[in-house]
Formats: sequence, C-alpha cells, structure tokens
Amino acid sequence: MRVTGACQCGEVRYEAEVDPQAVGICHCTDCQRLTGSAYRVTVASLPGRFQLLTGEAKRYRKMGDSGRPSDQFFCGNCGSPMWRESADGEIGLRLGCIDQRRALAPTHQSFGKSALPFVFALQERPEDGDD
Repeated sequence: MRVTGACQCGEVRYEAEVDPQAVGICHCTDCQRLTGSAYRVTVASLPGRFQLLTGEAKRYRKMGDSGRPSDQFFCGNCGSPMWRESADGEIGLRLGCIDQRRALAPTHQSFGKSALPFVFALQERPEDGDD
C-alpha cells in the first residue's frame, strides 16, 4: 500500500510502500517515553520503499535492549516523532504521521506486560465528542 506522511507542521514529508498486515502496537516503556503516550503504533515500510520528500528530520540514537542502535527520527521544528530505523535498515513509520492512517489497523501488540492498566479498557470509556 502506498502511503504519504508528514509531521504536524508539514516541514518533513515522505512517501513509502507499507505492508498493511504489519501494523503493530508496542507497549514497552521505551516506546511510552519516546511517544509521550501510553503506546506506539508503527507500520513497517517495505525494504527500499521509503523516500523523504521534503525537509530534514533530526535523529536520536537509542541503544536497544539488544545492544543494537535504533535511530528515532523526528521533526526538529514541531517535534513530531515520525519513524525509526533499525541497525539492519528496517524502517517503522509512526502511524499518527501517515495521511492514510484510517486505512491501517493494528494486527498485533507487543510488550503487553508493560502496558498501562487502562489501555485494554479504553472501549469502556465514554467519548467526549469532537469539540
């Protein structure tokens, strides 16, 4: 599936081909801190099918529990987390930056033991509306 994406301010834009069956939610504590949220949702870009169109993302290198680096890319202007690149060149796009995000649904979850307790009960919470 072809997707396009951008940060909040629009300075950094990309296009990619993704596997719609490779959308994952990660509940690990690193992803909670890197997103400033309860979890991270990422879709895998197909190898060699990611292209930066405009702008230049900033990079933060994090060492994973495996001891291998994981580069986190974000907009230096608005701070939006946009994608990560593993040491093997695998790219994971942050779902919130993808223009077609409503067409992509998570297919798996990981690190459920680190999930915040309220996450699995979200459907039971009332919606406030779109004001």
